[in-house]
Amino acid sequence: MIIAERKPIKELLEMLAGHDRVLLVGCKGCVTVCNAGGVREVGVLASALRIARRRQGRPIEIDEMTLDRQCEPEFISWLEEPLRENGYTAVMSAACSVGPQYIAERFDNVAVMPALNTKFIGGTLEHGVWAEFCRACGNCGIHNFGGLCPITRCSKGLLHGPCAGSSGGKCEVRPEVDCIWHLIYTRMKNLGQVDKLKALKPAKNWSGYWSGGVRRVVREDLTL
Repeated sequence: MIIAERKPIKELLEMLAGHDRVLLVGCKGCVTVCNAGGVREVGVLASALRIARRRQGRPIEIDEMTLDRQCEPEFISWLEEPLRENGYTAVMSAACSVGPQYIAERFDNVAVMPALNTKFIGGTLEHGVWAEFCRACGNCGIHNFGGLCPITRCSKGLLHGPCAGSSGGKCEVRPEVDCIWHLIYTRMKNLGQVDKLKALKPAKNWSGYWSGGVRRVVREDLTL
C-alpha cells in the first residue's frame, strides 16, 4: 500500500490562509490503513484546524467527507454536488498525492491542497510502524533473491551482497533495520538455492522507472 503521513499543522494552516470555508476530504484506501487520512483522521484534523484558526482570531468552517478512494475518477465525481452547493473556496485532500491531483484536474474553480506527505510503497511492521518494501521500479526481479527486494530494502541498493558493513544481521547504515542480504541468504539457504546468489547479475534495468517520464499501464482486455 501507499504510506503517507500528515503534514504539520503549521504547514496546513499556511496553506489555508485566505480560505474560510473548506472541504476536507479523506480516503478509505491506503491512507486509512496507515492511519493518515481515513474517517477518524479527517475528523481529528478538522477539529485541530478549527481550534488553531479560532486561536488565531479567524475562525474557519471545515466540512468533512471521506471517499471510498481518491485514486478513482468515479469517486472524485462524488464531490461535484457538495462543491457546487456549499461555496467552498478550497479542498484539502487527505489522500496520497493522486487524490489532490485528480480533484484539481476535475474542478478548476477551487483551490486544492494536500494534507499528507506521500512517503512510499510499504507494509506494516507493527502497529504504528510501516516500512518501504517496493520502489516501483517497473521491472520486478525479486524471484532472483528469494522473493525479497534488495533494490528497495538494502540501504545501498546492492544486487550482489551483503556488503562488508552488515553485522549481526543488521544494516550498517541503519542498525535498527534488518540487513536484507542477511535475510536473502538465510531464505535462499533454506530453499537450497544459495548457488543462485553466485551468479553475476546484470546491471539493473531502470528503463521502467520514473526517469523514463510519466509511466502508464494499459490492460488492453479492459479497454475494449
